[in-house]
Amino acid sequence: MNDNALPVDFDGFADARKQGFLDIKKLKDAGKKVVGMYCTYTPEEIFIAAGAVPVGICAFSDETIAEAEKVLPRNLCPLIKSSYGFAVTDKCPYLYFADLVVGETTCDGKKKMYELMGEIKNVHVMQLPQSQFDEASQELWYKEVLRLKERVEADFGVTITDEAIKSAIKIKNETRSLLKEFAELSMLNPPPIMGSEQLKLNYGQLFKFDLEEKNKELRQMIDKVKMDYDNGVRNVPENAKRILVTGCPLAGVTEKVVKAIEESGGVVVVYENCIGYKPVALNIDENAEPYRAIADRYLQIGCSVMSPNTNRYDLLTQLCKDFKVDGVVEMVLTACHTYAIETVEIRKLMQSHDVPFISVETDYSTSDTAQLKTRLAAFLEMM
Repeated sequence: MNDNALPVDFDGFADARKQGFLDIKKLKDAGKKVVGMYCTYTPEEIFIAAGAVPVGICAFSDETIAEAEKVLPRNLCPLIKSSYGFAVTDKCPYLYFADLVVGETTCDGKKKMYELMGEIKNVHVMQLPQSQFDEASQELWYKEVLRLKERVEADFGVTITDEAIKSAIKIKNETRSLLKEFAELSMLNPPPIMGSEQLKLNYGQLFKFDLEEKNKELRQMIDKVKMDYDNGVRNVPENAKRILVTGCPLAGVTEKVVKAIEESGGVVVVYENCIGYKPVALNIDENAEPYRAIADRYLQIGCSVMSPNTNRYDLLTQLCKDFKVDGVVEMVLTACHTYAIETVEIRKLMQSHDVPFISVETDYSTSDTAQLKTRLAAFLEMM
């Protein structure tokens, strides 16, 4: 492996979250409105069209969990506790500067937590249907998209024009297309980069707020990786086992799963998770009525909240084939009941395709790091 050959811009994306703290303050000082988000179901295009800055809110650390547990039950998903903890402690600059926080009913725990958060923050909750295919659910979500638009207009004193929403759709489509193209570079064998580097970009790009500049940087990054690969640069051993990671949202402390995989001779070639391929797989129809098109696109995301969740199964099947994976690792957060139960179906799906599968449960502590590595090393060894 030749670490010196890694594109220098990876460090820029890795540092983007910390740099974003300063950037978001500058934007606030310049009079920009900030919208904090938790979920990939949240349609960023509405905030962009309103002239606001959307940003993902800190929820991948155990730093504030102890404070959250003074109010919330201990046997609760760490993502929910972390989210609430950052709200009550004001330790997340993005949440501190947010003029509006947008949540969604992707699980009962988050839904009830948002009620408590609403006592200290300006919170809007989108009522997400639990099905993607029936007309009633589709109509409900369309109305929820319109309700969000009206809330943003009322809170920020703006009118979102058709021109503005169409422009926002176009630039976000470009971002999604670039991120998808970047992910698909790892269809190559061997892949051009390690999964840990891929994750740096996937997560870091969320905190770059100049969208045109971000798209330009993504284009440059993709072209640099392609050029290096064409010139014979190989950063991943040819014998590395190709792993797909799926399950709960992955970032921050849960990167320990990726580290365990790659220290055991594997390489993560694709992330099906929310910070990965799932949110960039589909674009918005630029020729349809904007809000209907937004609703249709976002509702197709395959989260375990959906019943049945056939879109997740179909995407996993396609990714296993396209990325020629040797195995699938699912990461489930403690007390995430929908993903934990859905593991049964994912295991059967992988067995039907003769793809080795393991599901690991973890939280935001580091106490299970050695155990994770032992289990994942054994999983790769058996391939």
